[in-house]
Amino acid sequence: MAGGTPGATGEAFRSLGPKDFMATHPSTNGNAAASGRASIADGIAVPIRGEPSTGNIAADARLRTFLFLQGPPGPFFRHLGAELESAGARVLRINFNGGDAYDWPGPADHYRGRRSRWTLWIDAYLRDHAVTDLVLFGDCRPLHMAAHRMARLRGIRVHVFEEGYIRPNWLTLERDGVNGHSSLPRDPDALRAAACGLPLPPRQTPIVASLRRRVRDTWRYFSRSVWAAVRLRYPFYKSHRPGSIIVEGFGWTFKYFTRRLSARTAAATLARIEGERFFLFPLQLSSDYQIRIHSPFTSMQQAADYVLSSFAAHAPADARLVVKAHPLDSRFFGWGPYVASRARKLGLGDRLIHLNGGDLQQLAEASLGVVVVNSTSATFALARGVPVMALGKAVYALPGITHEGRLDDFWNAPRPPDPALYDAFQRVLHARCLVRGGLASESATRILVRNSAIRLLSECD
Repeated sequence: MAGGTPGATGEAFRSLGPKDFMATHPSTNGNAAASGRASIADGIAVPIRGEPSTGNIAADARLRTFLFLQGPPGPFFRHLGAELESAGARVLRINFNGGDAYDWPGPADHYRGRRSRWTLWIDAYLRDHAVTDLVLFGDCRPLHMAAHRMARLRGIRVHVFEEGYIRPNWLTLERDGVNGHSSLPRDPDALRAAACGLPLPPRQTPIVASLRRRVRDTWRYFSRSVWAAVRLRYPFYKSHRPGSIIVEGFGWTFKYFTRRLSARTAAATLARIEGERFFLFPLQLSSDYQIRIHSPFTSMQQAADYVLSSFAAHAPADARLVVKAHPLDSRFFGWGPYVASRARKLGLGDRLIHLNGGDLQQLAEASLGVVVVNSTSATFALARGVPVMALGKAVYALPGITHEGRLDDFWNAPRPPDPALYDAFQRVLHARCLVRGGLASESATRILVRNSAIRLLSECD
């Protein structure tokens, strides 16, 4: 995949400093197709959004230049770039750290400058490389936010990936922004109008997922990032994630080797609450921008304090609260001891339960109601008519879908979603925001690459 050509671009960037830019490699357009791998150009993928023909897609692709910034740990962005390139598009990439370079080992540019110089650097890059489309994972990372703003000023399409609004068989892909920045209709009447004529997606075979695959990809990404930092390959890079990536890497390792013990403990906890009346509170990651940007809280622990205090003061005496651990939380913070401590302080005894495992969908469907900051796990409950209280900004937090009012009132009078309105929401969500596939297995990634490439090439307005 191409990283562009030096030439005029090198001249434009010279004033920004010699360490800010690394010359790019010549184009290798067509490598994916030459390898015999199935691609869009082969007509293998199933078109969506009005079913554009592969011929039209291929013709349009030759006019497009896609620039990839950071993606999720693993090979997804690299394979997606190859798929777009095999359809005729020009593909560029900018790496910011050793993990990026490991996940995208082919031709690429490398930004090694200070964050303060990035805005003008990326603006010049977008201009001199005639970029038509910017592709990134997450729209709140500081480097991504700056690139997003400059791309919009130049009329460049911005495509944002994120973990799926509906899981586990989907990833989010939206134009211009996700989560609190989503362009989905916020008015119920506008949502119903947008849903007219849109089908619900058919039932399909579940996507294969493996925790081992996610741990492997994450460990490789972070270990290469640390090694490159030690060698001063990217001297000014600072992760968008708070805390130490070294500690996080060891956290993933610990999580993997203790998974069987966690599963046994979770099974015992589930047996204790079987047949009980309970509310569900799924935890989120404090490092997630859903908490840091799109909620009133500065951390998940702060949100938990708020929810637990409200439950202790206002919930029915026969109801329990299950605090469900996030499956990707690799921190060494002890949620179990924290919940036990809060139960004692609030006088809740065994009414407050920490659960590190279990089937989230089954728990949500069996609960009296689900309290979230803005977790996508709420969609499990909403799909079954279970009331949801959302404390932060979320794409599904609309009048008639989530509970309107105070959390203190939710415990005794939770309001279920309007089935017709939630049905309209699902239709619009699948049509505009979701691509089928996943990141946790090779087969899931292949499906995701194929469907994402068609969605990207179909969006040419």
